[in-house]
Amino acid sequence: MKPTLQDPRKVAMHLLRSVLDERQSLDEACARNPFLAVLEPRDRSFARLLVLSCCRQLPVIDALIEQCLDKPVKGDGGKVRHILRLGVTQLICLGTPPHAAVGATVALAAEDRKLVRFKGLVNAVLRRIDREGAAMIDALDIATLRHRGWLWKGWAAAYGEARAAEIVRANAQEAPLDITVKSDPEGWAKTLGAELLPTGSLRLAPGAAVDQLPGFDEGTWWVQDAAAVLPVRLLGDVSGKRVIDICAAPGGKTLQLAAAGAKVTALDKSNKRLDRLRENLKRTELEAMVVAGDALTWSGKPADAVLLDAPCSATGTIRRHPELPFIRKPEDTQALTDLQARLLDSAMDMVMPGGLVVYATCSLQPEEGEAQIRSLLSRRSDVELVPVTEADVPGLPEAVTADGFLRCLPCFWEEKGGMDGFFAARLKRL
Repeated sequence: MKPTLQDPRKVAMHLLRSVLDERQSLDEACARNPFLAVLEPRDRSFARLLVLSCCRQLPVIDALIEQCLDKPVKGDGGKVRHILRLGVTQLICLGTPPHAAVGATVALAAEDRKLVRFKGLVNAVLRRIDREGAAMIDALDIATLRHRGWLWKGWAAAYGEARAAEIVRANAQEAPLDITVKSDPEGWAKTLGAELLPTGSLRLAPGAAVDQLPGFDEGTWWVQDAAAVLPVRLLGDVSGKRVIDICAAPGGKTLQLAAAGAKVTALDKSNKRLDRLRENLKRTELEAMVVAGDALTWSGKPADAVLLDAPCSATGTIRRHPELPFIRKPEDTQALTDLQARLLDSAMDMVMPGGLVVYATCSLQPEEGEAQIRSLLSRRSDVELVPVTEADVPGLPEAVTADGFLRCLPCFWEEKGGMDGFFAARLKRL
């Protein structure tokens, strides 16, 4: 059958090109793709899953393709490689029946007049991988394939090669679904069939239809990774306190603060991103003052506490966003660290003397975490570190560093499904 723009595999092809060729995040590519929205929900989910799975296993997929090619594909070889990648993904990752995976992928090449001459090649490569793929994968040094590039080098330098290898292995796994409940976590764990984690999050297996789960429509809970819950915990009892949540959208931490009784100002530069926060507040029937503004210039009454979840490289979220290693560059981090430093100074200026500021990033890069705090402490005499303790993060003592920082790694709680990489530090203004 000739593919159409209603074919999820063809839409996946568009998305994969946007991610790998144009360095767009998958979320950005999906938002910009006009064909994704017209797909049926099931096909839309399949197109997204196909791209996510391809990015998650891309080093292995490319190694298999290379073994099947006698020479590089000339001509419009970039598109052909993407077509092959999607075909191999279906065969080795998604368990698509071989006749369907091969036939649909060959059809993608055949319907493009510039690529039709490659359909025999596509067919031959995929049929070989169907026959020999398992043995080919067994022969690969998968660890070496994945331990390449600037991210691996940075993690090995920061955490040691053994720990970096554990991070890479954890990143190759699909992330579970973590949720935060307003109250009664034990009861909701039973209702949802979820695991209650020591830090209070509920964990379900990947792939659950979020909006179909009990309690969603009633606003009883919201989706939030177990690591992302921890920075708010570092503020202690916030009931009745004025707390500013900087870079608040999409709002998980704002909801946490509001549910704990804080008087929250949710500040974010993007009014569009704040729309989602407003929707979540409405669904959960929680209250916060939502402000569209730039934290670098915004001014208001000094708060009792400030939470800054700063813009970052997000390298701690690769389990959820496996395209990140292919769209990030080392130089991206420099611009982010400059912004983080300025936001940190603004956050300290927003809190009253004696008040707490928690700085957090979902990054594994030390320059966006530990180095930022050390730099802040060296340039400001009115700030001191309030060390994180094991009591702040029950059941997760390995996340507390010798310097008193919180440093979560994707390989922590690996037997439970891991967690996002996160950094947080607790500071007091003197």
